[in-house]
Amino acid sequence: MIKRFKKPDGTAISAIRGQDRLAFALSDHTDTYDLIAWNEMGGYRGMTISFYDLKSGEVYCPFELKRNVVYTNPLYINEKYWFLKADYDDKTVTLTSYTPETGAEEVTVLDLEKVNLYNLQVMGIEPHIVSQSDRFTCYYPEKFSFPLEPNETVNFVAGGMVYVEAWVEEGWDDEHQCAGENYRYYNKLLIKDFGGNTVSEDLGSIFFAPNGDYYIT
Repeated sequence: MIKRFKKPDGTAISAIRGQDRLAFALSDHTDTYDLIAWNEMGGYRGMTISFYDLKSGEVYCPFELKRNVVYTNPLYINEKYWFLKADYDDKTVTLTSYTPETGAEEVTVLDLEKVNLYNLQVMGIEPHIVSQSDRFTCYYPEKFSFPLEPNETVNFVAGGMVYVEAWVEEGWDDEHQCAGENYRYYNKLLIKDFGGNTVSEDLGSIFFAPNGDYYIT
């Protein structure tokens, strides 16, 4: 059976892992880092974040459209939906929690000019504000930073540790620019402390299950 939301408008929506009540949509694909380029071109028109109730059909939009504001994809943690609101005019990045019942609540506000806007996001078993490029930096709830290798990506932070996935490629034929007879591509799971020191290293890749569980494959 096909169900309809109470305000269908043709928007493509996405699931939020770990729960089955709300889906979400951002009205644009601009990310926080794009705000810098938009500012050089005179400013960004802004976006909205909307939540779609899969049970009642209601659509919730906690904020009105505002120029030079970008939102990040939400995470479901501890029965709330968490996302960042980056406001280039106010020079703030706000960690926001949301439920349809309580509305949007400011949890902490950072100085936009003191964070790396590249890959800025909410991450973790508990909400952490982080960014990552050639360095991984956590801004909240505590500040720490360490370099990343080109093949490393941080997946989440939990229990005082940072879980990093590193891709490994073996057996590439450089002469013919193709996979050789013994070619192998796989992932390793590195667990690092907040100083970037590797505590453990195992063969495996992180899979984020729809119900919120984490699996090592």
